Formats: sequence, C-alpha cells, structure tokens
Amino acid sequence: MNKARLRFSTEIVKRLGEELNPSMDRGVLELVKNAYDADATSCRVELCNTDDGGGTVIVNDNGVGMTVDDISNGWLVLGRSTKTQQQRTPLGRIPAGSKGLGRLAALRMGRRALMTTFPAAENGKEHGLLIDWARFDETDLVDDVELTVETVARRGGHSSGTQIQIEELRTGFERESVKRLARELILLADPFDDNPNGFRPELLASEYKDLEELVRGRYFKEAEYHLQAKVNPNGQASAQVKDWKGKDIFRATHEEIVAPVHEQGYRCPPVAFDLWVFILSQETFSTRQATVGEVRKWLSEFGGVHFYYNGLRVSPYGNPGDDWLGMNLRRVQSPEERPSTNTAIGRMDVTDRCGQLVEKTDRSGFIEDERFMEVRAFAQDAMDWMANRRLEEAEKRRSRERVAAPQRASRTKQAMQEAIASVSREARGPIEKAFASYDSSRDKEVSLLRKEIQLYRTLSTAGIMAATFAHESSGNPIKIISQSIDAIARRASKLLKDAYVTSFQAPVEGIRQAVRGLSILGTATLKLLNNEKRRVSRVDLHQTIDDILNMYQPFLTGRDVTVQKNLAAGKPYLRGSEAAIESIITNLLNNCMAAFEDGGTSERIIKLSTQVLDDRWTLKIDDSGLGIQGISKTDIWLPGRTTRRNGTGLGLTIVRDSVKDLGGRVAAEEEGDLGGATISVELPILGS
Repeated sequence: MNKARLRFSTEIVKRLGEELNPSMDRGVLELVKNAYDADATSCRVELCNTDDGGGTVIVNDNGVGMTVDDISNGWLVLGRSTKTQQQRTPLGRIPAGSKGLGRLAALRMGRRALMTTFPAAENGKEHGLLIDWARFDETDLVDDVELTVETVARRGGHSSGTQIQIEELRTGFERESVKRLARELILLADPFDDNPNGFRPELLASEYKDLEELVRGRYFKEAEYHLQAKVNPNGQASAQVKDWKGKDIFRATHEEIVAPVHEQGYRCPPVAFDLWVFILSQETFSTRQATVGEVRKWLSEFGGVHFYYNGLRVSPYGNPGDDWLGMNLRRVQSPEERPSTNTAIGRMDVTDRCGQLVEKTDRSGFIEDERFMEVRAFAQDAMDWMANRRLEEAEKRRSRERVAAPQRASRTKQAMQEAIASVSREARGPIEKAFASYDSSRDKEVSLLRKEIQLYRTLSTAGIMAATFAHESSGNPIKIISQSIDAIARRASKLLKDAYVTSFQAPVEGIRQAVRGLSILGTATLKLLNNEKRRVSRVDLHQTIDDILNMYQPFLTGRDVTVQKNLAAGKPYLRGSEAAIESIITNLLNNCMAAFEDGGTSERIIKLSTQVLDDRWTLKIDDSGLGIQGISKTDIWLPGRTTRRNGTGLGLTIVRDSVKDLGGRVAAEEEGDLGGATISVELPILGS
C-alpha cells in the first residue's frame, strides 16, 4: 500500500494573501488585533511610505510575547486558533483576531516580514523570524520552504511584547486606507485612555498628522457640547459648558444647578463629571473631519456615563445597555436638548479617600445608599441645568424666527406688489389675479400645517405618557404584582386545597395573564421608541411581522385571539425605518382587538396575508369583528375620528401617514372575508 498526504502549492499562500485582505488597513488591523489578544496595553503602528510607492509597516506592542513553541505551533499554523469568544484573555478581553488567515494576508503585504518577540514567560530571551516571500515564489510546495526561529539573549532590557516589520510593501498606502485604519483603531481603544489595563493604540504616519491626532484624541473634538461639572469637598457644585470650539457658553454656581433639596450641598465625596454631547446630523458634521456614521458607531460601543472610583473604572456603569443615570428615560419625557446614551459619552470621577461609597460584595458596582444616590442626583441635576440652558437658547432662536418670518414674508409680498405695479396696465390684471390665488393657497397651506403640528404635538404627548408608563410599570409595579399573586397562589392552594382550585385558581390565572399583557405592552412601547429603529435602512417586511407577532403572542392568547398568517414566498424588503413598519402593523393589530372588545366578539380571528407582485408588496388584515360601523370608510383615516368611547382616533391616521411616507397607499372595506373590516396596505419594495 502506497501512502500519500495532502500538500499545498505556494500559490495557495499567494492567493490567500491577496484575496483575504485586499487593502492595507485590513491587513494592519489583523496585526493590531493580535496585539489586543496578547493583552497588550499599548500598540504603535508606524507607516512609512517610500518614493517608489512601497514602504514599511511596523506594529510594535507590549503584550505577553511568544515562546518558540507559541511561534511554531500557533503563530505559523494557519486556520487553527486556540482563541474562543468564551475563553477570555487574562485581562478579561474577548479575543478579536482570526484563525491566522488574516495574519498571513497581512504578512503578504510586503516582500519580507520580520517578527521579533520578547516572551514574558522567558525573561532574558528574544526570538526572531524572517519570512522572505521570494523563497516561496521560487518553490512549488509550501513544505519545501524551511523557516528558522533564532533565539538570542534579550538586548537592552526590553520588556515583553512583539514587533512585526513588513518591508517593501507591494502597494503603498493612501489617505482613505489610513483613515479606515484610524477609525478601527479608535473602536479598539479604551475611550478615555487612562485605564491601566485598557488598550491604547497609537498611529504614526508622518504624511497624515491629522489622522495621528484623530487616533490620539478619539472623537471627543467632534462633540457639540462639553459639560464640566464638579462637587467640591464641601458639597458645593459648579458647572460650565463649552462648545465644539472650546469656547465657554454657559456657567453656573451651586445655586443655579441644584434642586431645593440640595441647597445646603450634596452629601457625597468630591466628584468631577465630564459629558461630551454630540449632534448626530449630516448638517452638523458637514465641516468636521469625522463622519456622523463613524461617531454613531463609536457611541454605540462606548456611549453613556462611565464611573471611575479613585482612578479605577467600575463596571457595569456605562457598559452597553447600562443607563444608570436614566438619561434615556429623561430624554423620552422631555426630548428637546437632552442627551442620551446614544448621543453622549461621559465619565464620573469620584475621589473617595474615606470609603463613603460601599462596593457590592460581588464587585458589580456600589450599594445604592444615600451617598451613591447623591452622586447620581448631582449628575442628573447638572444635565438638567445644561438641558434647560440649551432649551432657553433654542426658545430664543425660535422666538426671533417667529418675529422675523412674518417680516420677511411681508417684505417679499411688498416687493412682489411693487414688481406687479411696474408692469403695463394690460399685463397687470392677470398677474394680480394669479398672485392673489397663490396668496390664498399659501394661507390655506399654513393653516393646514398648523393643524398638523397640533396633531403631532398631541401624538407626542400621548407617546411620552405611554413611554413613561411603560418604563415605570415594567419595573417594580409589575414585578411586585407578579410576586404577590404567586405568593397568594402558593399560600391559598396550601391552605384551601381543593377549594382553591374551584373558587380561586381561575381569577388568579386571570390576574397573571393580565400582568403578562401589561408587560408585553410596556416592552412593545419602549421598543417602538428605540432610536436605532428610526434609522433609515433595509427592512425585511416578513421578519418584522414575525417579530411583532412573537412579541404580541401572550397578549393575543390572553384575549383568545387566533392569528392566521399567510405570508408570500421570499423575503420582500424596502428601504425605510423599522419603526415605521412596526407602527403600521401594531396599530392595525390594536385596531382589530379594539373591534373585538367593542363588538363583544366571541370567536376572535385575525387573518394576516401578504402578496408580492412585481415591485409592490401588499399586506391585508381581516378580522372577525363587526366591521366598520357608525363612520364612513373614508373618515376612519382622519385624525380624531373614532366611534370608540375612549378612543383617540389617531391609530389609523398614523398608519395612513406612515404608508404615504413610504410611497404606498392604504384602503379599507367595511366587511371582509371574516365578517369584520379589511385593511389593505400596499408598499413599493426593492426586492424579494
């Protein structure tokens, strides 16, 4: 029997290098991620272009370094890695690098790669390896090229770490690729650059000093406002706000910041609070170095207020999803001029030499006693003060605009009348008539806009009330009711035995079902307010329907509602906001359930079906209610028109407006296949 083994052509190495990392920034980033995974706290990336279009890349870190075994059986082995998302590094990092293929592609960027490493496990030694790709290009098989790891005594007392130098780059690096690299380095870095265990990348590129500074300064300079507030050892607060140019725009003393309860001072250790607030709009960033998308992504990773105690960061404060200052709820309650965790990043520095704040036994933050609550109250008061000052300025601008707008309109009208008067008498009549018609139409348009503004103010008020109720009820009230009814059920069943089953089990289950329904409504309300869902992006229509039905299922079950779903084949999608599609579907579902309640319907069925024809997608919702009664099918879309005693008459108006905004149309039938109303929504799609 003749034995054989699988071998690889050197062409494989060449192709992997070219195809896996087609750009310089992706290749260098793989080497930086290797440094991150090696628990480096600093990593310097140096880029040197040459006149012939090539150049050199040097990546130098202070990580744990590698032994000869690490090099031979790890670093040089492609397609295998000991790193897993579950197994964190000694510093608690989630590994970011790939299985060695990205590293290969990075090393192939030049004609030679020299790796020098100083292992922490072998103090006094350093290992070096040279990869000359010309040797591979001249050989048929990878196995035929032997690499040598050279070990020498460590020179100059070098600490642990690794340096990789890639020489004679096959292509040079241009500004766009360096900018992409800078952006990725920022996302890997600790935002405040002072965590002793954080990752601090540095970029050295003499041709792009501004990008060097961008990595060094993160995106803090792109903030529109910088709040600086503090509490001194006597409990007295002060604050100031600077604009994005560093100019002072607001200042406050203790009396201007505090609520009445804190007039005598805050009962907490000294605190320094910094908050950088961003206006995430294309207009704001039109003259900035960074893009709004880059900053938004950075804030999604690091946004919120991080807590530092005697110089060390304390989790979970400021972690993704942790809004310990209630910034998002306050923004929902009073949206204008208030920051959220999606639009701001901050740090709270507490200097506590006397141990006034007490850490929890599991190290997951502080016990929320009076001292901690005072720190939180100070931060909230400072943000409220800033929001109020900004709101005052916004009101002044609007007031000036309200005064100036009619004056501009009057001057424009006068100029038009003078222009008409300057033409011949014969031509003047038709022009005056046309202008009078235009003026009348404009007045009607203004009147209509005012009514619509008032409508959406009403909608906003209702939304704010619903969001506040959802936020408050989803916490302690629902939890207390659930725990209490469970305790009642346990004790009553134990004491009453069979009598509990016959007399009390059904109403207890009814309460449980009602609580689940309230919880679902609260969750649905808060999800609708999610800022991410209001962004314009690709929306998978059928997936959105499934998500809403899954969320509503316990609520539907508790009301004995059966949903018959018949979705067309494929995955139709459009470009819009997920929030708009959710508002259409949830309002239509709510409309069906309202019809069941009003009509006392016993057999409650909702049939939801979709159809795709060319570039149009149709959603049809039927219900088994009593149909449209007491109002015409034209008037159901009008705001405030409803036959329900406590109805708002806004649900179908929102459906109509959302559909129109997406370029579609709606229709209604008084009596459909199930006996109740049928609502049809047609939207243009990009594909299926």
